[in-house]
Amino acid sequence: MDPFLVKAIQLILSLSFLIVLHELGHFIPAKLFGTRVEKFFLFFDVKFALFKKKIGDTVYGIGWLPLGGYVKISGMIDESMDKEQMAEPPKEWEFRSKPAWQRLIIMLGGVTVNLVLGFLIYMMIMFVWGTAYVGPDEMPEGFAVVDSFEEYGFQDGDRILEVDGKEFENSLDINKHLFMRGIQNITVLHQNGTEETISIPEEIGTQMFKEGIMQPFVPIMAPVLDSIQPDLAAETAGLKKGDKLISLNNVEIGYWHELAPVSMENKEKEVELVFERDGEIKSTMITPSEEGKLGFVKNYDFDIKRKQFGLAESISKGFDYGYWTLRDYVYQFKYVFTKKGATQLGGFGAIGGLFPDTWNWLGFWNTTALLSIILAFMNILPIPALDGGHVMFLLYEMVTGRKPNDKFMEVAQMVGFFLLIALVLYANGNDIYRALFD
Repeated sequence: MDPFLVKAIQLILSLSFLIVLHELGHFIPAKLFGTRVEKFFLFFDVKFALFKKKIGDTVYGIGWLPLGGYVKISGMIDESMDKEQMAEPPKEWEFRSKPAWQRLIIMLGGVTVNLVLGFLIYMMIMFVWGTAYVGPDEMPEGFAVVDSFEEYGFQDGDRILEVDGKEFENSLDINKHLFMRGIQNITVLHQNGTEETISIPEEIGTQMFKEGIMQPFVPIMAPVLDSIQPDLAAETAGLKKGDKLISLNNVEIGYWHELAPVSMENKEKEVELVFERDGEIKSTMITPSEEGKLGFVKNYDFDIKRKQFGLAESISKGFDYGYWTLRDYVYQFKYVFTKKGATQLGGFGAIGGLFPDTWNWLGFWNTTALLSIILAFMNILPIPALDGGHVMFLLYEMVTGRKPNDKFMEVAQMVGFFLLIALVLYANGNDIYRALFD
């Protein structure tokens, strides 16, 4: 099956699963507190629905616009902007008639479900698949290090032994930890056999972001192609999985990290690529993209190990993994408010790109858990039209003893709704721009 379709199917399946459970997080406490739920929809039913059926007081359905889902709760100012209902006297089964603490639980239900679900999926992953890791013994060639990090004392061929005095199990995580975990020092084993503990400057993550150095450590590996990306330079040039690169534009390529500088120097220029296939030396002409990309995926030639866990340890490890996933996402969220970060925002195309291009249950569940935690965090932001906006106004009411008036709530809801629509359009516009011009 086409990789695009595989990613699209996984995206729709994952989001549908997460949206339905999120809305159940609102629906169940609403029903428990005797609040009427008028609609329960997967996707938005603007003008019409693909399917709908009324059971009791609630219409269940599937809309045609896949931008989310919703439950319409009686007596609540939401995106439906049902002013006629709000103009009538409050009924005992309406949201607005319930105590503030019950309304708060109803509004927090969706976020709570997404957060708990993300942690539970990670626990399941630990129990079923365990964790993959590559230690220093599996990387005898070590890492290639960018020039700016050599100034701190790192050398090509270094292997990571410890981070902040603790054994570092998965060497491939070092870039992520540098960017988001506030590392203070790294102990490495140089190729000459000596160990050295190197201090890391404060705010190294911000420095990496500003300089565009998101992978200061790159594994030293033979340049063998694992797969070819469709409709890019490598496919056009006729390259295949298993080809081993030899030179680009007459510059010898002995390891993967030596390719990027040469490719960047020759972006959008047609150059000769020499490679080996089945013991035979061949050559082809290839044109790196505007960003110096050639369109193939590396083949990792080191041993990737996997650690399995029992049920009790899976719960602990899964919780820990979920915590750090949430913390890392919150930490890097600050970059969204920078000029560079704003240009990197992505919509459904970027989200779909997180899924593997061949069906893989581990990859599917890993991405679904990540999206669940992201949805929880994004929904709790204090923006009107999001759950966090309703929670913000409810907390105000509980502290002051006064409800914001309905007119103010209507205006706030409308402003929040248009802000969200603008953000969705901008993020998906970035996807389209990258697809057309990157």
